[in-house]
Amino acid sequence: MAFIDYYKVLGVDKKATETEIKKAYRKMARKHHPDLNPNDKQAELKFKELNEANEVLSNPENRKKYDQYGENWEHGEEYEKSRQQQQKQRQQSSGPQGGFNGFEGADYSDFFESMFNQSGGGGGQRRSQQYKGQDFTTALHLSLKEAYTSHKRTLNVNGKNIRITIAAGVENGQVIKIPGYGGEGVSGGPKGDLYITFSVDNDADFKRDKDNLYTLVELPLYTAVLGGEITVNTFDGKVKLTIAAGTQNNAKVKLKGKGFPLYKKEGAFGDLYITYTISIPKQLSDKEKELFNELSKISTP
Repeated sequence: MAFIDYYKVLGVDKKATETEIKKAYRKMARKHHPDLNPNDKQAELKFKELNEANEVLSNPENRKKYDQYGENWEHGEEYEKSRQQQQKQRQQSSGPQGGFNGFEGADYSDFFESMFNQSGGGGGQRRSQQYKGQDFTTALHLSLKEAYTSHKRTLNVNGKNIRITIAAGVENGQVIKIPGYGGEGVSGGPKGDLYITFSVDNDADFKRDKDNLYTLVELPLYTAVLGGEITVNTFDGKVKLTIAAGTQNNAKVKLKGKGFPLYKKEGAFGDLYITYTISIPKQLSDKEKELFNELSKISTP
């Protein structure tokens, strides 16, 4: 497999900061996301490369290994251990007179070829070491309505369709792991995992804060003054509310259990908080003006 320069994939310099890398990934991921480029194989491949590059370069430890070992960054620690072991054996076997050079003068690629290929340089059979495949990452965008109910979704990852169930109540920024849907393992090792990061938007009428919902309800002036009943929208239907006479502007009420479902807790919901805003009539008839004038005289101390 040809070497992929992750810095070039993200379009950043090798001295780029973590913030610059994150910003570049988000911009490129939005552009090449499979949901925005249906049936576009090139976009799928580019999106996969972007996720791989971000996973490595956004992790300081992985980035350090990548900068040092390049495409063999995942096995850099094995190289160091083997090199130290060879040096120790050389010192023990050569004594004060010195001996064979071991890994002295050999480059990284020589080491990795001899370490991970089946046959060794001396014609003998080496035991291949198994390593878990690379983990993949992807982002999934949901509306608040989609996050409200459990549903199934098909994702295309690395050319494969994956059918997953998204539990109601998933939060913005939440990450879930799908085991075994990452890269192929090395020398028969287990596959890597797939990590999905969710992006959940607020609704035009409802704002979410964890498991609670917040909304504004416009209250007619006469209802606020005299009291009465109104019908309001909740996220899953309509309810009737009794309004007390003399309700003030920005008064708040709580509807228990009418908020957002708790993640993977069936039947459990947060609360809905309603803030009343009093609607003042903009155009009054002559009769209404007359009545308001009478009221103002009566209510004046």
